[in-house]
Amino acid sequence: MLNWAKQFNIFCFLDSQHYTIKPCNYECLLGAGVKQSVNLITEPLQKGSWYFGHLSYDLKNELHGFSDQKEDQIQFPHFFFFVPQFIVFIKNNELIIEADHPGEIYKQITNSTVYEESHATAIPIQQQLTREEYVEKINSLQKHIQLGDCYEINFCQQFFADDVMIEPISVFDRLMSVSPNPFSALYKINDSYLICASPERFLKKEGNHILSQPMKGNVRRNVNDHAKDDELKDTLKKSSKDQAENVMVVDLVRNDLSKICKESTVKVDELFGIYTYPQVHQMISTVSGELKEDVSFHEIIKATFPMGSMTGAPKHRVMQLIDEYEPSSRGIFSGSVGYITPEGDFDLNVVIRSIMYNAATNYLSYQVGSGITFYSHPQQEWEECLLKAEAIKKVLAGGPAL
Repeated sequence: MLNWAKQFNIFCFLDSQHYTIKPCNYECLLGAGVKQSVNLITEPLQKGSWYFGHLSYDLKNELHGFSDQKEDQIQFPHFFFFVPQFIVFIKNNELIIEADHPGEIYKQITNSTVYEESHATAIPIQQQLTREEYVEKINSLQKHIQLGDCYEINFCQQFFADDVMIEPISVFDRLMSVSPNPFSALYKINDSYLICASPERFLKKEGNHILSQPMKGNVRRNVNDHAKDDELKDTLKKSSKDQAENVMVVDLVRNDLSKICKESTVKVDELFGIYTYPQVHQMISTVSGELKEDVSFHEIIKATFPMGSMTGAPKHRVMQLIDEYEPSSRGIFSGSVGYITPEGDFDLNVVIRSIMYNAATNYLSYQVGSGITFYSHPQQEWEECLLKAEAIKKVLAGGPAL
């Protein structure tokens, strides 16, 4: 499917990687080619059409009046959704093609040449911050917490490589082999690529029901010892630090949803759920509500974006601190990629655990972050960042195809 899609300047492939995190509608979903596109969040999306696309983290500038001017070297637009020429998806083990001549498209897909990479060249990755610089920034942010400026802040750092060439589909395949996750995506807009292994959902709307599933709190797995792995899972479940971080974000999400939902309908469906992924056990909560009548996509996004798990609390103040302390633009990282159905329902992920690549400038980057509170230990937060980037680092290190 991807080898067929790569002929298009724009395509979006979304893959659940066989996870069944509820609610789950599609096993995988592809939109390729462009009938029309929307570049402004204020422009209405017409019902009756599929849309695929993204929200960049820097969309916060238009939504909330910020003016951060850091350069995004990957160069995704702040907002972009497109009506695809071709839609291909798998649902209940059935392949569906929406096109004028679906039989011809099916033949093209099945006859596509599969690119096989026997060995990948190791990519030399540079750190934007040294460990010492990172610790210094965390110490400064904790002073803001002590002063009462904020309670929690998600601080991110960038790793990058200049003058590199990759084959994005091959890298995506390798990343999925190492770290298959339920909100994965391979997304291309001209020369800009997102190779995403996200485990986190931002927002899902079905009818007038909306839900968010913020993640906060994780622990490295011991995949070689089942008993010890279960112990680690139980330790995470009982961790007061992780629960404190998680409940802060839950409260923030409840507040965001209350702006667009009917009174008294916002509720916490699951608090501190523990879910298992290839590298980590993760703490996830689910918050939902019933939307007010005639709430637009723009109004929903303005009330909830950027997501609390990637900002902190209170949201407006921590976004100011993020602009001040993070040395690089987040761009599409900690933004969102997803789809909107012809009925106006949608499912959007959180762009984390991702590689960003610009094929025109041969610039590659990935970013990682963690939630900083008063009780955080800067050295441990540094180690948590490295853990989150482990799968990406392994993929970029080269070696035999996985």
